[in-house]
Amino acid sequence: MEELTSCRQAIENCLATHTFSIAHLYKEEKAMDMHIHDCYELYYSISGGRQFLIDNRFYSIASGDLFIINQYESHKLTQIDSCVHERIVLSIHPEYVKTLSTAETDLDYCFSHREGGISHKLSLSKEQQKRFLYFVGKMLSAKGYAHDIIEQAAFMELLSLINYLFKTSCRRQPAKTPDKELSGYKYNRQVDDILSYINRNISAPITIDTLAGEFFLSESYICRIFKSATGTTINKYITARRISIAKALLNEGAGVGEAFEKSGFADYSNFFKAFTKAVGISPKKYAGLSVS
Repeated sequence: MEELTSCRQAIENCLATHTFSIAHLYKEEKAMDMHIHDCYELYYSISGGRQFLIDNRFYSIASGDLFIINQYESHKLTQIDSCVHERIVLSIHPEYVKTLSTAETDLDYCFSHREGGISHKLSLSKEQQKRFLYFVGKMLSAKGYAHDIIEQAAFMELLSLINYLFKTSCRRQPAKTPDKELSGYKYNRQVDDILSYINRNISAPITIDTLAGEFFLSESYICRIFKSATGTTINKYITARRISIAKALLNEGAGVGEAFEKSGFADYSNFFKAFTKAVGISPKKYAGLSVS
């Protein structure tokens, strides 16, 4: 399997092949804005970093941390500095994982189980990090005869390991709250409250004026602290979350009208434009693909 050097390239290749791709990033790639995509993502940090915003939750990033993100969860790397940030990103087609699962072993569990406010982050031990890198290396080094079988076998072993660790984490620990101590950065409690408010009221009209009134802050101040903490604007964040909700509803069989109403967009024209721009196809076409 070819080792890619761009997250975007990995996503495109994954969606084209309906399997999975691996990107090993040594140098800084311009971080995407708050975004979603139609593939699962495993994000493994080698050198550590600043912080991750996934839906409405902040996570600090340390060496050996693994993040598990599904196709409905909007996310963005924030507080990135000029230092080299080495990481491995696997882009995985959801249907491919389902075809590899069995009646006894659901390899999709770590991506689909989101009850009880689970954490998206697994902090791997040194031994677990070695195993993770071993399987990745095996997939990337497979060449010649039966390379596809070797790649798939290593991939299945990797997912088996991750699901085991994920289930163990869910059983042993209560639902985790977002990391409050972010290395080198003061966690902004006000922004945490703003994110919680937005996600509780995402289907209702939300404006910067509304938020400013709710938290007794000026519009300029609330915009400034939100951008400083998350790396994106309030409006871009709200749009990304609403598109995530619409995608999930359409995938579950809801009609386009229902997805529009429940995702909180002010009018259908804005919904259509924002969804098409973010997903690459119209809501109607996406619904058709989900049904098929």
